[in-house]
Amino acid sequence: MPDKVLIYSRFPKAQLQRFGERYELLNAAGKRLNEAFSAAELADIRALITAGGSGRLGADAMDMMPKLGAIICYGTGYDGIDLAAAAKRNIAVGNSPGANAASVADIAVTLMLAAVRRLLVADNYVRGGDWAGAKPSPMMRPLAGMRGRKVGVYGMGEIGRKIAARVAAFETEVGYFSRSRHDVPYQYFSSLEALADWCSVLMIAVRAGPDNNHAVNADILRRLGRDGFVVNISRGSVIDEAALLAALSDQAIAGAGLDVYATEPHAPDALTALPNVVLTPHIGGHTLESHVAMQDCVLANLEAFFAGKPLPYPVRLA
Repeated sequence: MPDKVLIYSRFPKAQLQRFGERYELLNAAGKRLNEAFSAAELADIRALITAGGSGRLGADAMDMMPKLGAIICYGTGYDGIDLAAAAKRNIAVGNSPGANAASVADIAVTLMLAAVRRLLVADNYVRGGDWAGAKPSPMMRPLAGMRGRKVGVYGMGEIGRKIAARVAAFETEVGYFSRSRHDVPYQYFSSLEALADWCSVLMIAVRAGPDNNHAVNADILRRLGRDGFVVNISRGSVIDEAALLAALSDQAIAGAGLDVYATEPHAPDALTALPNVVLTPHIGGHTLESHVAMQDCVLANLEAFFAGKPLPYPVRLA
């Protein structure tokens, strides 16, 4: 008999196919556990798969599965998991570190270029017939390009490093702020404020957590300046969304590129109405190769757990 694995979050069926070939899956599809399954069905669950960065997996859910020993995150994020509750119950937590880093870095650079070069405005200018009609548009005035720009990367983990390497190819200067200094060929700043004062493009690649909730606030946005751009592929909680809306509306900054939002899947209507914002629906890691890599990590963690071995990809808090 194959081991049972609970699917805690809502996933497309295609993403679960490889897991179903090896394990018996109980798919809660994002519903509350006590609504999806009986207590008897949950009693024997020893491992579950979750989208660790979305939804909440707290002590109440863990208590419904008395034999739970492993929480495996599909992806790098684990900010939706109550890690203290898991540790108290001796539940191992694993994730997929770096599995989607290249794809997320790609979307960060895509958002940066689309925002700085006003790609959506230009696209609409052509599609709407204004270009053919030689209709003038203030949104089509020339702006500073990438060459010589100072790009600040907030967070120098796997994703941050790949973003930095990519943006350096655009003849930019690259600096960074992170909770520790790294052996990388980029200028280090001792605070986010100092980084924002220096750069005109701020790339947010920091891990979400209580220590950086709303770290990018009105003051940081003001420091970026009127020709500044902010790009967020991290978590919506890192930006004060109300402050961002105000800065964009008042043209205190030039624009933004966002793949993540405070309350997903809902982007504020005020954001969607602004012409100086480029929006994508949290698709940073949504490529075929990223999903294969994340699934590989999930399967490796599950295989080790059921064999009584340490997880090869445990969540590391240090």
